[in-house]
Amino acid sequence: MLVDPGHIHDEVGEACLDSLTEAMNKDGLNIEDVGLIIVTHSHPDHFEAAPAIAERNKSLVTLSKEEDDFYHGIGNRLYEVFDAKLPHTSPFFHLKEGDLSLGTSNKVNIQVLLTPGHSPGSISLYWKEEKVLISGDVVFWNSVGRTDLPGGSPSQLRSSIDKLSQLDVEYLIPGHSTEPGKIIAGKQKVTQNFQMVKMFV
Repeated sequence: MLVDPGHIHDEVGEACLDSLTEAMNKDGLNIEDVGLIIVTHSHPDHFEAAPAIAERNKSLVTLSKEEDDFYHGIGNRLYEVFDAKLPHTSPFFHLKEGDLSLGTSNKVNIQVLLTPGHSPGSISLYWKEEKVLISGDVVFWNSVGRTDLPGGSPSQLRSSIDKLSQLDVEYLIPGHSTEPGKIIAGKQKVTQNFQMVKMFV
């Protein structure tokens, strides 16, 4: 499983997909082995590379129906704004709020949470067993996802942050970070971070 593979090339020309592939290789992972790509939301910096990987690997791509509908409406205008390649793909299935069972012999149960605000169909992923939360662009380290882009909603973002803050989390993995590459580790740090970001919305 791969979450939010990002850009192919970003707005300054960096080969992001190549960088992702190299980083995975350093960690002993192979991008060719990815069978499922989960997209937290359809913004170019999270979604653009997904179809390219899926086409190469025959991987499955999934996101929420709310986000898929948004993307096929006004959401795809963001690709023009950021001069990004518009991905053309159909999700193999739509994510719904609830449990998602992954794997066959060593199953992993992930909880899918609808967390709109940054984008209308944004999702977050909670691995309860390991107390890991992947928050997409809902919450970062001492910051939150912007709501001034099409489909953004401060009130929905506030509700989503409240929802996530109720979870028992030891590791918070945001979609971006003011400390690049950092995971917010430790229940106390995660709790303090939620307390901090609630002041922004």
